[in-house]
Order: sequence, then C-alpha cells, then structure tokens
Amino acid sequence: MGSRLEEFKRGSDYLICIDSDGCAMDTMDIKHYRCFGPCMVAEWGLEEWKDTLLARWNAINLYTGTRGINRYKALGMILREIDADYRKIPGLEALENWIETTGELSNKSLEDAIAAAEAGAPDAGSTEALKKALNWSINVNKGITALSEDEKKAFPGVKEALASLKGRADLVVVSSANLQAVMDEWEKEGILEYMDLVLTQNDGSKAFCIQELLKKGYALDQAMMVGDAPGDYDAAKKNGVCFFPILVKKEAQSWSQLRQEAADRFLSGSYRGEYEEAQIKSFQDNLR
Repeated sequence: MGSRLEEFKRGSDYLICIDSDGCAMDTMDIKHYRCFGPCMVAEWGLEEWKDTLLARWNAINLYTGTRGINRYKALGMILREIDADYRKIPGLEALENWIETTGELSNKSLEDAIAAAEAGAPDAGSTEALKKALNWSINVNKGITALSEDEKKAFPGVKEALASLKGRADLVVVSSANLQAVMDEWEKEGILEYMDLVLTQNDGSKAFCIQELLKKGYALDQAMMVGDAPGDYDAAKKNGVCFFPILVKKEAQSWSQLRQEAADRFLSGSYRGEYEEAQIKSFQDNLR
C-alpha cells in the first residue's frame, strides 16, 4: 500500500478515486484552524494581524470556490495579499515563480528549487520566501502529526460505503495531503484495508494521478472522482471522468447517497447526464 502508481494493475473495469481531507476524513477544518494558518502567522511573524489573516486563510481553503487548493498555491495567494496590504514579503517573487512553474508542488520540489537557487541558478532571486515556505510546510506536517487521534475521524458512512464498493471497483485514494498522514489516518479508522492504492502529494496533482490511472485501461464513463473541493471536480473534468461530490456540512448524507444510490447508477452506466449534472449543481451551490 502507498505510492506504487507504476506497478499498479487494473483489477476491475471500474475505478473510483477518493479524496481524503474534507471528503473521507473529517480532518480538513482542524488542520487549517490548528496547523496551516497558525504556522503561517508564526513563520512570517504576522501576529499583529492574526485574527484577520486566519479568517482569510480559512475562507480561501475551506469555505469558498478555492476550497481544497494546494497548500503552496493558497500560501502564494495570501502572501501576495499580505505583501500588498500588510507588510512586504522578501523573496515573494521567487516563491510565486516556483509555484507557477514547478511540475510538482511538494516539499521535495521546493528543496530542489532552494538548492538550485543557492548554487547560483540564473533568475533564482531571493531564497528567503522559498526557505520560509518550506519550513512552514514542514511545521504544518509536524502539527498535523501531533493532533490527537481522537480529532482525526472518518465521516459517518465512509466505512460502510467503501465496504459496499470493495470488489465492485478499484478504489484509490487520490489526495494532495501528506502520504504518511493519510496512511496513518485511514489505517486508524479501519478504512485503509478497502483501498487498492494510495496516491498523495508526492505522486503529482490529482489531475495527473487520474490521467495516469486511466492509462491502466479504464473507460472514461467507468472512472469516477469522489471529492469535496473544486480541485477534485476540476481533476475529474480535465480527464473526462465522472464526479460525485461530498458536500461541505452534509458529508454524512453525501456518503449515504453514494452507497445507496449513486454508486449503483455509476456501476450500471446510468450516472452520466441529468443525474450527474444535478450533483454538480448541488456541489457548486453549496460552496457559494
């Protein structure tokens, strides 16, 4: 189990990809409230504007159309706002350039960018924001690891839904979270055993992971992404596969619907069209 994308072999005609934080695991809010936002404030010394900036961080990452955005993209967005409205962020341009041009938004890729800049690569610019971003990300991961196990639970209905799908489709975690955190959380909740593969931030974007999985031979109408954020929908749309939303604040109802209704439609070939369009509309309305 874990990141074995190249070795993974199709075991079914059907593929269901499932996001982790905020979708299967009720961990998204607590990670942003306790780890991502506070670590940013601490790393850049922004305590003077703490309440305002934490509220803005949560709006970007949890409650609007950018919900579930990659951590580094969210960081770039808010640091640009801070640079314009609060205080200058040294080296911001170099960080933004890395975010826009890197093939992989991961700690490892950022480490490589810092090493290249320090080796005198042209146009590298200041490394201060690059280094602080890496330190922030490392501290976020440490903070997430330190959260109480009782605070990291699967949403009601997830285990029952996965159990009902096991053997009927290949089940793959497709998440932008940290691999070890996903493995530990899903193992503790007794849901890792239902999954055939776990793909996380180091494997590439969700769109890339789905693209690579499709190369195993799944038909587009027989592949689905289950997610709670616009990035999940975009990854599905980009690859032409089905999308089923887990609605924010209605997660238990969504998982029940997947188990009792949507999965059967998907597996019988009647998901696409009017039914899927209604799910997408509910999803978009829920994040307005």
